[in-house]
Amino acid sequence: MAELTFIASEEEALDAYSSAVITVAERLAPSVANLRVSRGRRTGGGSAVVITPDGFLVTSAHVVNGTRQGGRASFVDGRELRFDVVGADVHSDLAVLRADADDLVAAELGDAERLRVGQLVVAIGNPNGFAGSVTAGVVSALGRSLPTERGRVVDNVIQTDAALNPGNSGGALADGSGRVIGINTAVAGVGLGLAVPVNAATRQIVGALMTEGRFRRAYLGIAGGTRPLPPRVARALGREAGVEVVQVVEGTPAADAGLRPEDLIVELDGAPVTDVGDIQRLMVVEKIGAPIDVQVLREGRELQLSIVPAELD
Repeated sequence: MAELTFIASEEEALDAYSSAVITVAERLAPSVANLRVSRGRRTGGGSAVVITPDGFLVTSAHVVNGTRQGGRASFVDGRELRFDVVGADVHSDLAVLRADADDLVAAELGDAERLRVGQLVVAIGNPNGFAGSVTAGVVSALGRSLPTERGRVVDNVIQTDAALNPGNSGGALADGSGRVIGINTAVAGVGLGLAVPVNAATRQIVGALMTEGRFRRAYLGIAGGTRPLPPRVARALGREAGVEVVQVVEGTPAADAGLRPEDLIVELDGAPVTDVGDIQRLMVVEKIGAPIDVQVLREGRELQLSIVPAELD
């Protein structure tokens, strides 16, 4: 009797899991497009997610990189629509497209900040051209970093074991309620997929791409990495790490301000700095051309420098 009860409960759990995946797939399938991207005589592929009924879609920037001709977006209802690239931001690997329609089914966007490791997620896209493919898995890790083509890092990337393959890029990663909480962006290995999170920062980027066709950022002109603080400084500041300057690019705001390799940045514009992500998050458009203070440790001495961030191309 105990064995029969165990088998029944296993079947119930499987049914609940299957029901959740089926519900998400049915809800999101109309909102995920299969892309054919024109690049001169060559074509590429990928996926995109509808975010407004009047034709705006979001995808990965690398899916549409290099195209000036746009392409075609096909949907599960059989429609195939031409799209143009409204704007792309290679630094976040996000792009916005516009299709010629006013009655598309928009996906509901969620908030990746609420995700937990182990949570069910469903990926919908077009791997290897197989439209409307659905895979499921869990959130394997949060807070991963993804290097982009331009050397910046996308913060808080979602890691999942939901199977992703070429063509999934730009597609939806959804929670168990069918809300899109990530845009699939990379396959880092077997059972290791990455997605750009849908959160306040990415909403801001997407909004700027929709209205202006670009997202403006400030930059300093350094390469750096996390480094432990000396014990005395760590005790005084109440944190364990700062950002060591590895390289200062000639002719940049950092060079003009006198930053040097091996300087250890501990504070920028009054905010604590413990990793490169802290610096990147502070490099918003409002900082362009505005002097800000940077506190560094140099050969055991504390220095206060002034730096004027420039606009990142």
